[in-house]
Amino acid sequence: MSGMIVMLLLCLSVGTISVVNCGDPTIFFTWNVTYGTLSPLGVPQQVILINGQFPGPNINSTTNNNVIVNVFNNLDEPFLITWVGVQQRKNPWQDGVPGTMCPIPPGTNYTYKFQVKDQIGSFMYYPATAMHRAAGAFGGLRINSRNLIPVPYAAPEDDYTVIIGDWYTKSHSQLRKFLDSGRSMARPDGVLINGKSAKGDGKDEPLFTMKAGKTYKYRICNVGLKNSLNFRIQGHQMKLVEMEGSHTVQNTYDSLDVHIGQCFSMLVTADKEPKDYYMVASTRFTKSVLTGKGIIRYENGNGPVSPEVPKAPVGWAWSLNQFRSFRWNLTASAARPNPQGSYHYGKINITRTIKLINSASKADGKLRYAINGISHVDPETPLKLADYYGIREKVFKFDTMKVDPQSPAEKITMEPNVLNITIKDFVEIIFENPEKSLQTWHLNGYAFFAVAVEPGKWTPEKRKNYNLLDAMSRHTIQVFPKSWAAILLTFDNAGMWNLRSEQPERRYLGQQLYVGVENIKRSLRNEYNMPDNALVCGLVKGMPMPPPYST
Repeated sequence: MSGMIVMLLLCLSVGTISVVNCGDPTIFFTWNVTYGTLSPLGVPQQVILINGQFPGPNINSTTNNNVIVNVFNNLDEPFLITWVGVQQRKNPWQDGVPGTMCPIPPGTNYTYKFQVKDQIGSFMYYPATAMHRAAGAFGGLRINSRNLIPVPYAAPEDDYTVIIGDWYTKSHSQLRKFLDSGRSMARPDGVLINGKSAKGDGKDEPLFTMKAGKTYKYRICNVGLKNSLNFRIQGHQMKLVEMEGSHTVQNTYDSLDVHIGQCFSMLVTADKEPKDYYMVASTRFTKSVLTGKGIIRYENGNGPVSPEVPKAPVGWAWSLNQFRSFRWNLTASAARPNPQGSYHYGKINITRTIKLINSASKADGKLRYAINGISHVDPETPLKLADYYGIREKVFKFDTMKVDPQSPAEKITMEPNVLNITIKDFVEIIFENPEKSLQTWHLNGYAFFAVAVEPGKWTPEKRKNYNLLDAMSRHTIQVFPKSWAAILLTFDNAGMWNLRSEQPERRYLGQQLYVGVENIKRSLRNEYNMPDNALVCGLVKGMPMPPPYST
């Protein structure tokens, strides 16, 4: 794998690399982030490459591995990468979002150091700064189970990562100018599968190959910008086995709706006539459908791909029913932070209920998106650093947002939006979507139980419809138009964590907030110290380092 070294650390002292634990294998990457010119949709355009690759390299890790990524920013703008779905236990310092980290200045480097602690599954990474995600620098991040831990299916012949997403031919800087001027990004221009889209002219090279009779694992992640995508493989069924870090009850599907920010793993058996087949990703819930294709080739196959592309389902009721079919596999062994309590989430008393309503409006004549009337603005000083250095009052205030709104706010306020939640509180979060477009939400630092998605408005009586037995433990949740969703989780990971729209336009224009789970006792049991190599910026630049946390 490009830029990777694997070694076993015999011992490291707590401090500089406090996240790296003695005895756990460590994988090292060196990433050079640069601009390049490619034509993903046939039009030459500027893209962002990692080590010359688009999409970026796969991170192939195993439970409890320490991951060290030295990122050299050769762009002309500050840059950050966030590791979507990696929970960063006790370690918000490496989360890679503007609320917790200073961006990497152009022409410099920063070394991320984190552990994929007690996790398995299919995840991804992408840029968290500006609109860089619209140009690339994204890729797959897999966490394999340790050899000692059985998985609930036979080992596949091979393991493939499939990065799908809608795509614009305009540059990330052009798209950003649209948003800064108060305009929407409008519709994308196409759909890519691993950075390409097959033309169907007989000259397409295969993205993947399969041997007849063998079973393969495909990890599908939607890293797109605007649309949910339906994914299917011509003539083949897919058995869902894992979703965002949790083994699933193994149902078989002809196609799967993959909303922005989501990752699914499925098993596909090469049991058809040996030839070429399309994998297809097409936009959902849009008036005009955009479609991306890629070739899967059987080894020793002798037939061209059929031009008949399988059709996607229509309407969002189908997608809602598919969500309801997803169930957590309670009999499977897997790494998880709290294996005893995880199975009994339905019996825990709710400490606090937070209701979030998204909205689109205008502030100073420009388009903004908001949560409960607040459109988040990132301050120059990252929220986590302001809190750690004891200058919070100069940067942000906790809990300026109402958490029990009855309807979308008519007026939008632009300011940092930060909730304060007591560590170990068991919280119910309701997402209500009064708009006509589907929303997808992601929470950094955690997995939560996605207990319900239903049409209409939420009321306390709707709790009787919650799945309190085997809801998926995951890090994203979709909310259909004029609908609501409910999640449950224990906020047991101290830090400052980003809750955001997975649509970059909405995130950039304010549809996000941060959850401060305070380490009030300043204890190393709850949170690692700020690493010695952490970048400083804003008001904390030049300030003396605060006293370290105690044991």
